[in-house]
Amino acid sequence: MCLTVVYTSVMKTIINIKADKKIKEQAQQVARDLGLPLSTVINAYLMQFIRNKEVHLSAAPRMTHELESIISTAQNDLKINKRMSPLFSSGGEMDRYLDSV
Repeated sequence: MCLTVVYTSVMKTIINIKADKKIKEQAQQVARDLGLPLSTVINAYLMQFIRNKEVHLSAAPRMTHELESIISTAQNDLKINKRMSPLFSSGGEMDRYLDSV
């Protein structure tokens, strides 16, 4: 009988970073909501950084799927003239229209 034992280990290290306390807490909450520890999220970002050798930063917020859906519905309604109000020449005219619906 032959027995082979294979040991695999991943060496871990600690990275100390400075982050705003509120941002850290919010990130931990989002990670918790996803069922992940924050360290797993950070490790995933680090692996992506290594793999792609690029960093994406944006000051513009990205649209959520919910907002994309709402805009898509509005665009489709516009195409078929559904749920469209008439054009108004004054605020009073708009108020009267809204009071009537």
